Amino acid sequence: MPTLRIHKDNQKALHFFTITTIEWIDIFTKLEYFSLIIDSLKFCQQKKNLLLFEYVIMTNHLHLIAKTSSIVGLSQIISDFKKYTTQEIYKLLEKDNRKYILSLLKNSYSKKFGYKNQIWQRENYPEPIESEEFLNSKVNYIYYNPVRKGYVGKPEDWLFSSARNRILNDETLIKVEKYF
Repeated sequence: MPTLRIHKDNQKALHFFTITTIEWIDIFTKLEYFSLIIDSLKFCQQKKNLLLFEYVIMTNHLHLIAKTSSIVGLSQIISDFKKYTTQEIYKLLEKDNRKYILSLLKNSYSKKFGYKNQIWQRENYPEPIESEEFLNSKVNYIYYNPVRKGYVGKPEDWLFSSARNRILNDETLIKVEKYF
């Protein structure tokens, strides 16, 4: 099956992304891993014109609703985000002496041929948001992901979700764009 990509004519359109670790390995289990993702998203907002509307960071994946005003395009921003975070996550894994996770990553059957270090699956599953109904379903999906996993009782209780931004007006971690 071919990898889903953002169509060249849709590079500036609003998209829903699912970015997953290879083999769904639970890598993000400590605050510094979540912080790395947040800081990388902030960098993309400030330096690459990423417009982030919604997000949730789970232990082995993240969901984003985003677009860009950049001529570089959304595909390149997501690619750069994944390359940078891969390097930095490997440094954290080595620093934390997480040999088991490093071994899983090194020996992953889903690692792209020729890649030495890989954290993320190649696919991002970009879905253009073309209706308010679709947008609302994806926002709901993002907010309730940590609740469905049993991590929290209410969406706004998960620290690494835009549900906190929207429900509690809490922009402590990262700012998100307003829809209108």
